[in-house]
Amino acid sequence: MANTLTGGFGLRPIGKTGGNPNNNATTMYEIANNYTTAIYNGGIVIPLASGTIAISDQAVAPLGVLGGVEYVDSVTGKTTHLNYWPGSNAVSVNTNFPVKAYVYDDPMQLYVVVADGTNTDRATALADVFSNCDMASVNNGSTNTGKSSDMLDISTAATTANLDVRIVGLYEEEGNTDYSAVGHQYIVRLNAPFNSGFAAAVGTAANTGI
Repeated sequence: MANTLTGGFGLRPIGKTGGNPNNNATTMYEIANNYTTAIYNGGIVIPLASGTIAISDQAVAPLGVLGGVEYVDSVTGKTTHLNYWPGSNAVSVNTNFPVKAYVYDDPMQLYVVVADGTNTDRATALADVFSNCDMASVNNGSTNTGKSSDMLDISTAATTANLDVRIVGLYEEEGNTDYSAVGHQYIVRLNAPFNSGFAAAVGTAANTGI
């Protein structure tokens, strides 16, 4: 029986480890006005030495996951709210109107993610729990929905420390529990997020700015 999900939606926040009651809160950061690369809702973002954020780069510790943006449109002069950063130049270049980005950045944040591959059965999928894993189709998404299309590259599941996320459980949603088909889901958290205090300092790796 195939799953209803056949594609990804990035990382979707669902709560925090330990059942923290302040679930799914975001922190406001900035995207540089001249940053023209799209960042989709549910995509991993990283901190830059410039004090702004950008799309993920495996050489830099992840800051969190993008939840939405707010900016002043350069044509209408009106404040615009979107669930993703379109990467367009249709923003005010006036530094009095920064591009505000809302990021799920709690190191304890948990996310649901769709697997891009198959497992034999539930027991095989369960054996992936506590493994680390890389993301697949990174930094892609839809301008119609604003949603990321990132998925979990389940073939990379291993104990390797520098993979993108840690699998902490199975997410069993009706219609998406066929583990022999694409579309089953896992619960994950970011590996070594920047705000955990255990990540490399900003600007010390490959991505040091725009």
